[in-house]
Amino acid sequence: MINIIVVFPKPEDARGISNLLMRNGYHVAAQCTSGAMAMQYIDEMDYAVIVCGYKFNDMLYSDLFENIPDTFQMLLIASRMKLDTVVEDGIVSVEMPLKAYDLISTLEMMTQALERIKKKGRNKPKERNVAQKEIINEAKELLMKNKNMTEEEAYRYIQKNSMDSGTNMVEMARMVLEIYH
Repeated sequence: MINIIVVFPKPEDARGISNLLMRNGYHVAAQCTSGAMAMQYIDEMDYAVIVCGYKFNDMLYSDLFENIPDTFQMLLIASRMKLDTVVEDGIVSVEMPLKAYDLISTLEMMTQALERIKKKGRNKPKERNVAQKEIINEAKELLMKNKNMTEEEAYRYIQKNSMDSGTNMVEMARMVLEIYH
């Protein structure tokens, strides 16, 4: 489930929007009255939609937008006059006066898009650090030397055994090193 961060300068506005979203099944992770407060929550999350007004106690929506990661989206709620001044690409907006249906349907579209991004991120292989790569390379070299395998065969051996045993490749490479040392 995608987190929602609600940011409005008036606590009662943040509370009202949060209650509407929670009644419709969304997980509101935070209610904030300032951009700085929102940034603290953003630092703790990987994916979220920020539902906010045009201006907070300490900054404008655009200042916050400049500081959010690519895995975050912003839904700006403002008057038509304010929305006409929005120049940033990537900000989705809903016009005031707010209609609950418009907010919920727009948020649904945004959370579905973030779920797809999140799923793609999970399917991407994790980058290994230098030490982990060295462990795998050392295990491959031992297999090549002791079992007369090619480099590709040694890699596939570690990969297949890690999948069969339910461990990651680095752990399997460590097991290979323990066996041959």
